[in-house]
Amino acid sequence: MPKTLRSSGHKALLAVLVASRREAGLTQRQLAERLKMPPSVIGKIETGERRLDVVEFVAIAKALKMDPRVLFDRLLNW
Repeated sequence: MPKTLRSSGHKALLAVLVASRREAGLTQRQLAERLKMPPSVIGKIETGERRLDVVEFVAIAKALKMDPRVLFDRLLNW
């Protein structure tokens, strides 16, 4: 399996996360506060410097007050 970091699929994931955060009306700092993590972590996730695992994906979706399945569906349809 080829590496996924910086792949078109990875870029789509990042775009969906950023768009969803903005639609929720949150800054990176506000999202980080909801997740109880440093804002730099959100910045690194959104720029692709840091990988995101499925558990973190679900936590981000919930922090955005979204069903993780809906967020994942957005990714599949990006």
